[in-house]
Amino acid sequence: MTDSDVLSRLPERLKNARRTQGLSLEAVEKLSGVSRSMVSQIERGESNPTVATLLNLTRALNVDFAGLLGEEAAEDRVEILHEHQTPALDRAGDGCKIRILSPPQDTGRFEVYELIFAECGKLESKPHERGTREQLIAEDGKLEVTSGVAKGVINKGDTARYAADVPHCIEALDGAARAILMVVKF
Repeated sequence: MTDSDVLSRLPERLKNARRTQGLSLEAVEKLSGVSRSMVSQIERGESNPTVATLLNLTRALNVDFAGLLGEEAAEDRVEILHEHQTPALDRAGDGCKIRILSPPQDTGRFEVYELIFAECGKLESKPHERGTREQLIAEDGKLEVTSGVAKGVINKGDTARYAADVPHCIEALDGAARAILMVVKF
């Protein structure tokens, strides 16, 4: 599929996504921060939006970015993201590598990460938005979780649930460790 194929499908798909949810142009403007005139121009095929504009619109319309631009229906396919394609942040100074497992459109609501800790590695976090909670599942090793003044230790197979709207920290104890972290905003 060429870029022109993608762009030729975008106006109709965007309009269908908006209408399916029963949203007016004004409602989309309020939800996305994209002006209603710009949304209208995109739907008429008179404007080529930036990636940032498309991301704002897909979040506001709660539609899959790739599905909007490419395949017909996200539920009719299995999306495979190979290990080398998974976005990662290597915080080597802290001894923690973070692999981002959740899709970009879920950012801020429900996020999933794989955390890979070197010996004595740690991940310190400032408070997230009010009401945010985290669940940490130890896959390998031993981890200490601090949430505010509370502390707990988990081993392989254990889960820690804690407030993330306070300063919090995850630290590997007794060697390297690996865990899955889920961040949920309520």
